[in-house]
Amino acid sequence: MTKTKGEIQYQEAIDHFRKDGFERLGLVSGWGYHDDPKRLAFAFARYKFVAKMLQGCARVLEAGCGDAFFSRVVRQEVEHLTAVDFDADFVEDARARHSDRWPIEVRLHDMLDGPVEGTFDGAYSLDVLEHIPADEEDRFLANMVASLTAHATLIIGMPSLQSQPYASAHSRIGHVNCKDQRDLKRLLQKYFHNVFAFSMNDEVVHTGYHAMAHYNLVLCCGKRSATAGT
Repeated sequence: MTKTKGEIQYQEAIDHFRKDGFERLGLVSGWGYHDDPKRLAFAFARYKFVAKMLQGCARVLEAGCGDAFFSRVVRQEVEHLTAVDFDADFVEDARARHSDRWPIEVRLHDMLDGPVEGTFDGAYSLDVLEHIPADEEDRFLANMVASLTAHATLIIGMPSLQSQPYASAHSRIGHVNCKDQRDLKRLLQKYFHNVFAFSMNDEVVHTGYHAMAHYNLVLCCGKRSATAGT
C-alpha cells in the first residue's frame, strides 16, 4: 500500500523509534505528568525563557537540574550546557537519557559545597532557591557567581511568596525560602549591577504587578567587582 503525503511526514519519527526506541520522561517530569500534566507546560515555558535570554552563549551552567528533562530546551540555544545536581538519583537518571543530538554534561555537585569547576558566560537556576534556607542563600549564589565570567548573565526563577497559600501540600514541603519579587531583586543586586525582574502566571511571562504573580524570574548582568571572575 502506497503511503499518502500525510503519512510520509511521520516516517522520520517511525524510523527514530525503530532505531532508538521511545524518548522518555525523567523521574520528576514523569511524576509531574502523572500528578498534574499541565505543570509540564509551565516548566517548559520557564526553560524557553531562559533559552531565549541565553541564546548564543558558549558555556552555560544550570544549578539544580533535577532529572534535566527540560534542560534540552536550553541546550538547543547554547553551545555547551553543564547541568549539576546534588541528588545522585537525578544525575543517574539524566545521564541514562543522554542524547547525542542534544548532549548535556551532567555532574553530581552540591552548590553549597563550592563553585562548579570551569567558567561560564551564562547560568541559571529554576525552582531551587526556594529550597535553600535563607542563612545559606548567599553561599549558594556566591558559588554560582564565582564561576561566571565578567560579562556573564545569570537567571534565577522561583515561586513567589504570594503564591504559597495556593500551592499544593506536596510543593510546600520543601519551600522554605520563597520571596517577594522585590526582595529577590534586592538579594541579586548584591552580586550584579543590573537586575531585571519579570513576573509569571502559568506559562505567561510578563511585567505585571509582582504581588499577583505566581512565579518570579530575575535576569542579572554586570557582575560587581567583588564577585567578578575571569
